[in-house]
Amino acid sequence: MLVKVGSRDLELGGPHLTELRSSNDILHDMNAVRERLAEDGYLFIRGFHDREQVLKARTSILEKMNRMGKLDRDTLLEDGYMADGGRTIFMGGTNEDLPELLTVLNGNHIMRFFDELYGERSLTYHYKWLRAIGKGDYTGAHYDIVYMGRGTHNLYTVWSPLGDINYAMGGLTICLDSHKFENLKQSYGTQDSDRDSIGAYTDDPLAITEKYGGKWATSEFQAGDVLIFGMFLMHCSLENTTDQYRLSVDTRYQSSLEPIDERWSGKKPRGHFK
Repeated sequence: MLVKVGSRDLELGGPHLTELRSSNDILHDMNAVRERLAEDGYLFIRGFHDREQVLKARTSILEKMNRMGKLDRDTLLEDGYMADGGRTIFMGGTNEDLPELLTVLNGNHIMRFFDELYGERSLTYHYKWLRAIGKGDYTGAHYDIVYMGRGTHNLYTVWSPLGDINYAMGGLTICLDSHKFENLKQSYGTQDSDRDSIGAYTDDPLAITEKYGGKWATSEFQAGDVLIFGMFLMHCSLENTTDQYRLSVDTRYQSSLEPIDERWSGKKPRGHFK
């Protein structure tokens, strides 16, 4: 089966693309979770969030998009079909108008998980990276540290699909072992998106693996699943090849005792600035 990863068509199960490894079997053992993060650089957890809460959040987002005129009025709201001429919509911010979403992202379940992971009280950035990815779009390969490296580097991204996402809709894919690519970490990984006016490293996933090694890994996702990874794990997305929006959100979590990147926290986070 061929899937579109960035600008490349890659064969799932072929030399360049494999399936993500589930970590559901070790969730009862936080030491094993920490070891898995150090070894693999990520956790893929099925059903981490409550599915019904995620679907309720999805509905509230689609209702907002419908009020914006972004959905096809002749189809079911919950299917999220794009209106004619529709494009990717970025809804980053505090999302205070979407309390159902914040219940999932700021709730006791996920905060308790990070409290236990850090062994101390955790916090989440007020800013949430909410996206509705349109047909033909994808996210290029990058390290997150480039966008939020002014506080602690001991920070985790949680990518949450807001609905069921098949390969055609374009879920996330990660580059295995890229958290150990020291040359890449010391070059691209030391840059700052605002200061250095840079973004994604490349749209070509093989430009990374052919130079540094590793292999790409992805999956189909269901509402409630999460991918958790650190600031130095290279990742991108599959292209959305459908007429439906792919809804997902990135959130960040860290120890409350460590420095915070001032761009992304507070009641009115400033976001990107020099």
